[in-house]
Amino acid sequence: MASIPTAAETAASSAGGSEGSAAAAAEAVEEMTLTVKWSGKEYTVRVCGDDSVGELKRRICEVTNVLPKRQKLLYPKLAAKLGDDSILLSQLNLKPSVKMTMIGTVEDDIIVDQVDSPEIIDDFELGQDEVVDIKDKYVNKQKLLRRIAQHKVKLLNPCREGKKLLVLDIDYTLFDHRSPAENPHELMRPYLHEFLSAVYAEYDIMIWSATSMKWVELKMGQLGVLSNPNYKITALLDHMAMITVQSDSHGMFDCKPLGLIWAQFPEFYNSANTIMFDDLRRNFVMNPQNGLTIRPFRKAHLNRSSDQELLKLTQYLLAIADLPDISQLDHNNWESYAEDGTKRRRHR
Repeated sequence: MASIPTAAETAASSAGGSEGSAAAAAEAVEEMTLTVKWSGKEYTVRVCGDDSVGELKRRICEVTNVLPKRQKLLYPKLAAKLGDDSILLSQLNLKPSVKMTMIGTVEDDIIVDQVDSPEIIDDFELGQDEVVDIKDKYVNKQKLLRRIAQHKVKLLNPCREGKKLLVLDIDYTLFDHRSPAENPHELMRPYLHEFLSAVYAEYDIMIWSATSMKWVELKMGQLGVLSNPNYKITALLDHMAMITVQSDSHGMFDCKPLGLIWAQFPEFYNSANTIMFDDLRRNFVMNPQNGLTIRPFRKAHLNRSSDQELLKLTQYLLAIADLPDISQLDHNNWESYAEDGTKRRRHR
């Protein structure tokens, strides 16, 4: 898989189309300034015509800290459409320098239970052709470039030269966020700390959740992930680092483009040395060769004694750590590779 294209490369790759399609693309990405009134103040946000209402809410969240799921946007004759996160702003015929009102509440305190953790929609299958189309689509490359410019990843610990990168989801990957429990440790996936300690020898570790940063910090802090002496977390990413893409079969959805990380730390990470674990495969649609779909960890009280997913994945990550390009692997067959690697080590 190629590394994230520069703006010049992206523009060049799109230049081969017709003049009409080029003009349409230019019109779609035209920037606009919107003013949002909230809590007695006005906030200015910059968006593009090919951004969705969901993306607009994400930008509003950046300046108000009101999560997108808590926002209600009001504008004459458009209230219903502004309630549909999948609608593109170019379809709303908004006037330049438009002003709209936002109703919403900042979450000062997150209750540590199922109420504030987001609903996770069941995963869906995207055909291979559709995945390629989404990954290579000009408009999605432009969205990624804008996200790279707008969102800076804050390091908790320095990147380490010569290490590969492991990017981990939280909900249903490391933690069962829907089952009730008196103590969050009861919902932690078995062998989490052993897993992170073992792979830290070969991988820098980043946590990327589709929730708010407050939720990420709280959950990882409660589970002891941010203070464990045997490993260090390089960075935390949240929903603000994601982009919205559209598929023909399933409409608009958010995903986690690894190109954002590669562009900000090119001397350390790239498509050849990065792997992402997520229970939703659509989250790595912009970088399918780098994604491994982990089995979701649900019903912790029933499955805690039998779940060994992280133990097996430890073997896989250590088995592939010396390969020059792990994106050439078919991560769908990770279990077979891990078993073969274990057999090879036993017969040495």
